Amino acid sequence: MLDKESPVPMYVQIEEYLKLRMKQGEFSVGTAIPSERELTEMFEVSRMTVRQSITNLVTEGLLYREKGRGTFVAAPKVEQPLSGLTSFTEDMLSRGMEPGTQLISLKKVIAEDDIAQALQLMEGEQVFAVKRIRYADHKPMAIERSYLPVKIVPELDLDAVEGSLYSFIEHQKELSISHALQSMEATLVNKEDAEFLQISVPAAVIVIERVSFLTGEMPFEIVRSTYRADRYKFISEIRR
Repeated sequence: MLDKESPVPMYVQIEEYLKLRMKQGEFSVGTAIPSERELTEMFEVSRMTVRQSITNLVTEGLLYREKGRGTFVAAPKVEQPLSGLTSFTEDMLSRGMEPGTQLISLKKVIAEDDIAQALQLMEGEQVFAVKRIRYADHKPMAIERSYLPVKIVPELDLDAVEGSLYSFIEHQKELSISHALQSMEATLVNKEDAEFLQISVPAAVIVIERVSFLTGEMPFEIVRSTYRADRYKFISEIRR
């Protein structure tokens, strides 16, 4: 099935074969692909060549591995535009997906120096520290660590943090959200977040830090979110 006279490397041809089978629905989401041994025999190539093909498809987010079980077809990544200020809940609803939240912790603490600086707080001021796992269609997508000044939102209950904090701010607190500053970087997941996100170590994740402001340039939240790189990708439109 491979053209061994082609200048296209064998591992690339195997990748294209597997992609085609997935596109045609022969390998559906959640099903296992043939093992490395089976693919090696099928294509009459080395196991290293097959492994490189599979590793590349895992990196692309098209496949995922489960230790001791095999390699499976991944669900399509969620695309997140980098324009517009929306909450996770709003993003998932707009895609017809069911958003979900698991609260890990909610506590009132003295803001650490970097948090206080981002939120323009004085030394010793308190923030609500919220840690949540965010789900789409019951699958973990991100772990969020949010910090909100107690002086702006003195009451923060379970109903607020188990849904959309933006909705709570705008509708229950009747405050106007204006804009946000956001940074993004890729890194390797740590052990704690890997457990929350149900992924194996090592794995790539996307870390986003966002400071959100009310009208009048008052920061009301800083959130540090760790997204599964195999389930999420960010897109933007760039004009000249």
